[in-house]
Amino acid sequence: MNEADVEAAKRAAGESAAAVVSDGDVVGLGSGSTAAYAIEAVGAAVADGRSIVGVPTSFQARELAIEHGIPLADLDEVSVDVAIDGADQIAGTDCIKGGGAAHARERVVDADADRFLAVVDPGKVTTQLDAPVPVEVLPSARRPVAESIERVGGEPTLRRASEKSGPVVTDNGNLVIDADVGPIDDPTALARQFDRLPGVVAHGLFVDMVDETHVGTPDGVDVRTP
Repeated sequence: MNEADVEAAKRAAGESAAAVVSDGDVVGLGSGSTAAYAIEAVGAAVADGRSIVGVPTSFQARELAIEHGIPLADLDEVSVDVAIDGADQIAGTDCIKGGGAAHARERVVDADADRFLAVVDPGKVTTQLDAPVPVEVLPSARRPVAESIERVGGEPTLRRASEKSGPVVTDNGNLVIDADVGPIDDPTALARQFDRLPGVVAHGLFVDMVDETHVGTPDGVDVRTP
């Protein structure tokens, strides 16, 4: 697909998932370009008179939600009915997230939701996850975590900022190591390995969390359930 087709697919996916939201729902608002279209659509529903509360997963999502007039709340005030979030790569109920370095908060919100709807374009869908897994780490844990990733057969790369000198810093004040482990044969086992590493705040391997995937195309949306 060309760039225009990709954007059309993203918009279709985001709007399709937003259409699932009912009056009175608390909605987890994901981060990234595809989730942004969902936030825009939820804002339009609020403008039409629906009672919807959003729980943002990042500073970016919060700013977009405010821009589109969505009332916001924190997780200590509400529980999430449905979360709408993008993915860097998705295979069935598993996905890799963290391209925008917001995966720690995304995991909390998506896990709290009764339903997690992933919104993606066709280029994000695969039969086996093999993209690098983002790992958010405490700054002081950068070296030992990187060495631990190497011991499990991965290649760690500290994520560098594109428009400033130095590394990417998350909304939580931490660093991100992208762990390239190649094709992931057992996502559950790898997730457990990452979970056990001291200094890891959150990793981007979301195992058995996706309840429904909205795959946008320039001509419509393919809604997939497990």
